[in-house]
Amino acid sequence: MSDELLKSFQQAYRNLELLPLIETKDLDRFRVNYGDEVIEELEQLVEDSPNGDGKIIFTGHRGCGKSTLLAEFSRRTQNRYFVVLFSISDTIEMSDVNHINILFAIAVNLMYEAEARRVEIPKSAKNAFYKWFATRTKTEEFNIEAETSLGFDLLKLISNKLKADAAVRYEIKQEFERKISDLIARINEIAAVIHVATKQDVLVIIDDLDKLELERVNDIYRDNIKTLCQPNFRIIYTLPIAVLRDKFLRRLIETETNDQVVVMPVLKLFEQGQSRQVGAKPRPQAENILCEILQKRIASELIEKQTAEKIVLNSGGVLRELVRIANECCRICLRLIRRKPGQAVVIDEQILDEAVNNIRNDFAVPLGKLDYGILQTTYNNFMPDDPRDSEFLDLLHGLYILEYRNRKNWYDVHPIVVELLRDRGLINDS
Repeated sequence: MSDELLKSFQQAYRNLELLPLIETKDLDRFRVNYGDEVIEELEQLVEDSPNGDGKIIFTGHRGCGKSTLLAEFSRRTQNRYFVVLFSISDTIEMSDVNHINILFAIAVNLMYEAEARRVEIPKSAKNAFYKWFATRTKTEEFNIEAETSLGFDLLKLISNKLKADAAVRYEIKQEFERKISDLIARINEIAAVIHVATKQDVLVIIDDLDKLELERVNDIYRDNIKTLCQPNFRIIYTLPIAVLRDKFLRRLIETETNDQVVVMPVLKLFEQGQSRQVGAKPRPQAENILCEILQKRIASELIEKQTAEKIVLNSGGVLRELVRIANECCRICLRLIRRKPGQAVVIDEQILDEAVNNIRNDFAVPLGKLDYGILQTTYNNFMPDDPRDSEFLDLLHGLYILEYRNRKNWYDVHPIVVELLRDRGLINDS
């Protein structure tokens, strides 16, 4: 019995680790049908791009399901476009991302996808591209004239250098800082060759830019949004939702992208203020979606139904927080099973309380007096004193504060963080 139970919880734990869902098999098995209206909005902007070179900004809270949705979106459009979806975190060291290596990563991933699909690019053009890559990433020793299949090896080597070799990233930046037009021209040339060979327009989707530190994101977009919009094919850039609170930067982004900004909202479990009411019931549609996500990943015999519903409420409607809480519950259960073999273990309220307490402690570590003041004000007013304040934006970026959307935007404190405010006597509505 204990071996079977251990294996069941191990499987649930592995299922929960699959986030975001990127691979087709994982999407087919675990994806829950939601966010279709966001996919439709992205499709409309891509399809109706006047010159076939529209730039779209896709934003939303970290963990609200953007990456999974982009993977599903790319799957739905791959028969109409030459879609290149890649994570910037898989390509470049996140602490060193800038507009130049973002563009260079686009070039690398365009060629990598062309190799993966065996696009019939003329050998002379392909060799010219590879020589260009090799020269700029110190891989000239690679045998460019060898069989075409070796292009994979070169591209993997280049990707590894971009990820791990700061010297290579520095030299790329130094070379193209004053002649960025040369880099863009080469990207456009690669895209044009692919378009001719496939008879499909190119669509590049860059995920995980929203996971960068806010200061780095500001530097990238504030000074270089025009440059990032110069390639003459469709690109979807991801962006932290906190950046859109900056009036100057938002106006700049909207101007350069022709107001093509798509926001993926957090699943709203309650209307504004309703969660504070005694006996308040969550919105059935949102609750059902989040419960279904848990059902697909955790066998029903491993979790009590009412506990699953409480996990949903503690998530605040954020998919990644839902998975984070359930994941912590599974960890606790796995430890209990190993500690006391033969004991029946199920995710119940006691397990959930321990998991939530662990996560609450993690939330508490970085908070200071100023942070608690902002959290208190936001909780009381559903709005901070200053939505552009950098400390507020950090709390928004870190999921301490969640943004919801009705006719107008409003904010609330993450349900687990609310308990920190109660513990400090900053609110007393329980």
